[in-house]
Amino acid sequence: MSDFDIAVSVALGVGLAAATGLRVFLPLLVVSVAAYTGHLPLAESFAWLATPPALILLSVATLVEILAYYIPGVDNLLDALSTPAALIAGTVVSAAVITDLPPTVKWATAVIAGGGTAGVVQSVTALLRAKSTVLTAGVANPVLSTTELGGSLVVSLLALAAPLVALLLVALFLWLALRLLLHLTRRAKPSSEG
Repeated sequence: MSDFDIAVSVALGVGLAAATGLRVFLPLLVVSVAAYTGHLPLAESFAWLATPPALILLSVATLVEILAYYIPGVDNLLDALSTPAALIAGTVVSAAVITDLPPTVKWATAVIAGGGTAGVVQSVTALLRAKSTVLTAGVANPVLSTTELGGSLVVSLLALAAPLVALLLVALFLWLALRLLLHLTRRAKPSSEG
C-alpha cells in the first residue's frame, strides 16, 4: 500500500469519525450500507457491519437518535450521553475502514485521530447547543439539530467519495465552530458582568 493510499484510508476514517461527532449512528449506518453493497471494504474483524442484522439495528438506532434530538430537553441530555458514545463510535468506524496498517498503528490512529476527532466535534456541538439553549431558550435547537444531521450525512458521504476533501471540510467546520463559540462567549460576558 502506498503512502497516498494510507493517507486516503486515514482521511476516510477521520472524516467518518467526525461525522459520528454530529450523529453517532448515522455514519455507522452509511458505512454499513456501503459495505453491505460492496462499495466499501472493511477490516476483517468489522465484517459484521455489512450484515443485515447490523443494517436493521443501525437503521433503528439512527431513526431514534434523529427523532430524539428534536425533543426539547432530551437534546441536551443526548449531548451528555453522546460524547463518550462518539469517542467509541469514532474509534470503531476509523478502525473499520483503515484496513492495510499493522494492528498497533491502526488502533493508535483510530483512537487518537478517529476517537479524538469525534470527541472534539461532539464537544463543540454540545457547547453550541448549550449556548443555543441559553441564548434562545431552546428555540434555535431544532435548527441546530437539523444542521448537525445534514452535516453528519454530507460528511459521511463525502468521506466515502472524496476522503481528503472531507478531511478539509471537517477542519473548516471545526475552525468556524470554534470562532462562533468564541464570539458567543465574548458577547455573553458583558451581560453576565453587568
